[in-house]
Amino acid sequence: MSEEPTLPRFGRRRLLAGAAALAAAPALAACEAGPVSRPRRAAPRGHGAPPNARPALITAMPALDGQGARVFRLFPQQPGDHQDPFILLDDFRVAPPAGFPLHPHRGFEAFTYMIDGSFHHRDTMGNDSVVTNGGTQRFTSGRGARHSEMPAEERVNHGLQLWVNLPPELKRIEPEYEAIHGPDIPEEGRGEGARGDLVVRTVVGPSSPVRLRTAVRYLDLEARGPAAYETEVPAGSKALVYVVSGQVRIGDVTVEAGKAALPVPGELALRTEGPARFVYLAGASQGQPIRHHGPFVD
Repeated sequence: MSEEPTLPRFGRRRLLAGAAALAAAPALAACEAGPVSRPRRAAPRGHGAPPNARPALITAMPALDGQGARVFRLFPQQPGDHQDPFILLDDFRVAPPAGFPLHPHRGFEAFTYMIDGSFHHRDTMGNDSVVTNGGTQRFTSGRGARHSEMPAEERVNHGLQLWVNLPPELKRIEPEYEAIHGPDIPEEGRGEGARGDLVVRTVVGPSSPVRLRTAVRYLDLEARGPAAYETEVPAGSKALVYVVSGQVRIGDVTVEAGKAALPVPGELALRTEGPARFVYLAGASQGQPIRHHGPFVD
């Protein structure tokens, strides 16, 4: 690809904690969101506006990672640009021969969710598996291990990779791996808080078989027409709504594909006027420094 030399490189073996100014990212294609808890305690802020009427926005920026792999990075885009407990979030579009060959990690959980296509995981613990659309791969690096993630189909393979910090007492645990396949992820139409033609997949949450070491809610929502979704961002949590395709309205703000909104704790109402796909993430903040050194988080 002729433009690749102009993109910053973030090798997973030597991953930079952030990037300098990057070119604007094109529209992406994607995942959706869902609930966290139901208490109603949204305190107004500024001129009587509800707390999530005007959420802050961030834009995914293009970069190269691993072995020629194209990613669109939400964060970190500069040193220290994390969203506790989340360390990194990439929207990746990877076709062979590009990918993420064997490399080390330590101190966090790398969590991959496949949107379209397949990815092949191998690691130094003897795990070897492929997940396809809707499947997940959880690599808890703990005290340290190596893994590879390579596209398993001869086409563009699309997914999201999230890094979740481990609390200090778990930094030195034994590493482990788990694959959950798409049919095992619970899916429902018109779940709690949903209105209109909306499908909600609980990627991580009480009804999902996926388990992370940090309290996280991860929902993939697909609106097939005008739809709405309401939830509550719990106190003490960091939340994010990332739009992969279409548009999502939050209060007075339209969030386009390739952008993420950062709602604060309180009531959160999402709506679409047409087809859209987006993910909702909420994680309990750990309140500790994220010491991110390339592939290691101490």
